[in-house]
Formats: sequence, structure tokens, C-alpha cells
Amino acid sequence: MRTPHLFYRSKMALTQVSSNKCADGFQKVFEHDSTELKCKMKFAVYLPPKAETGKCPVMYWLSGLTCTEQNFITKAGSQLAAAEHGIIIVAPDTSPRGCGIEGEDESWDFGTGAGFYVNATQDPWKTNYRMYSYITEELPKLINANFPTDPDRISVSGHSMGGHGALICALKNPGKYKAVSAFAPICNPMQCPWGQKAFSGYLGSDRSTWEAYDATVLAASYSGPQLDILIDQGRDDQFLSASQLLPDNLIAVCSEKKIPVVFRLQPGYDHSYFFIYSFINDHIKHHAKYLNA
Repeated sequence: MRTPHLFYRSKMALTQVSSNKCADGFQKVFEHDSTELKCKMKFAVYLPPKAETGKCPVMYWLSGLTCTEQNFITKAGSQLAAAEHGIIIVAPDTSPRGCGIEGEDESWDFGTGAGFYVNATQDPWKTNYRMYSYITEELPKLINANFPTDPDRISVSGHSMGGHGALICALKNPGKYKAVSAFAPICNPMQCPWGQKAFSGYLGSDRSTWEAYDATVLAASYSGPQLDILIDQGRDDQFLSASQLLPDNLIAVCSEKKIPVVFRLQPGYDHSYFFIYSFINDHIKHHAKYLNA
């Protein structure tokens, strides 16, 4: 049996930050120099036991506002299900860090920890804040070069801002992701305060440029292969009642376009990782159905 560290010999330099045996696999964190974001970035990767003997599909997990690569791996409890289904899970950070941009650490919902999975076009953000290209291009290349992946079997999931990220990645790249799911996603960022603040700062005042990163708008023009979307939403989520998430707008468009969505409104659950922990197994099973088909 090959030892896991042999997978990391590659021309793309990775530094291992931590490694813990977990559910008979390994939960690891790595750091690398990102060419897209022009800073050091960390990502977490869970390697199921199957990764020691063969190639595995990959699920990318995109976290929400204020999160790092740590939140999902320490709170979601995803490793047992990932081990069972033989899925590698990659959880990147949510923004560039320490770029020295004036104002990057001033608010919790913009700048550091709040990359919104877009490619910024406005100064001073456009040089570093290219999370969309990082997630869809640079990171998968890095993962495929360093780990025993099957590059044709990838999927994407996420929470809140990351749920928005997962939905736009799937809708903007028809056929690239075998499955998509989200917990409490920001479904229509053009119409909510979080999205309007982020898009104004990163993309500028021309609202037509925002449409490229709004799942509700993208769903309206989607014409790719069938995409089965799974969304869980806590009914007692304070951000649902504050009109930050707007799932009804997305569901209405998907219904019109005949894009299959399973939307589950979960009574009593809020926006926290306790909610994600409660339903993560269902999501991994949803991904496994398509990744292992």
C-alpha cells in the first residue's frame, strides 16, 4: 500500500500544514502560492481510505462569510460519509489573505473572508480577488496534479456565500460538475444587501456585470445537461427572514426552466454548522450518486 505522502510530489509546490488520521483516511491542510490570488492560500483536503489504492472523485466545498478552510473540516462531520463513499473533499479558504489592500479587514462581509467567489474588476481588488478563477481553474489543476483524483468526476457544494459560489460554478460551467448542492445559499445576490455590497465593491456600479455571478439570473439562461440541485434551508435561519438568501426567487426560475431542485425547508434549524452537521450525510450521498455513477 502506498503511503499518502507520495501523492504530493509534483512540480506544483505544496506545503503540508497538518495531517490527522480520520475515519480511516487522512484530513490534511496544505498551503501554496496562488498565481490567481497572488498570495499564500490554504486548503483542506480529506483523503478517504480508497485514495491509498485508487483514484477518487472530488467534491469541492465552498464556505461562507468569515470562514477559513478550518470551519468545514472541524464542524461539519463530513469525513465518515466521505470515507464510506470514497470521495475526496477539498475545502479552500474563502478569500485572499494579507494582501495589504486598504480596507480589506474593515468589514466582516466584504474583503478578507468574503471573496464571494467572483473575479473582481475594480481597483484595488482586481489584482487579488479572483476567487472564481481560483476555484474553477487553479485549484482543480493543483488538486489533480498532487492527489489521486479522477478529474472527470467532480462536484461542488457550499454554505451561504459558499452556497452561492457552488450554484454559480455549476450553472456557469455546464457539464463540468456532476452534482451541486447547497446549505442556505445566497440565491439572488443582486437583490440582497450582502450581494449588493460585495458586487458594488468588486464589480462596480454597472449592475449588468453582476448578472454573471447571480444564480437566479444564470438559471434563467441555463441550457446545459440536466443538473439536479439539492438545497437545504433552515426555517429559523435569521438571514432567511432578513431577505439575504431569497431561495424562492431561484426556485421559481428553476421551476420555469424545468431544472430539478429538491428544496428542503428544515423546521427549527438556523444558519450555523449545527444545521450543516445535521444534513451533510444526505448531501454527500446526493453527490456520490452522480460521482460514482
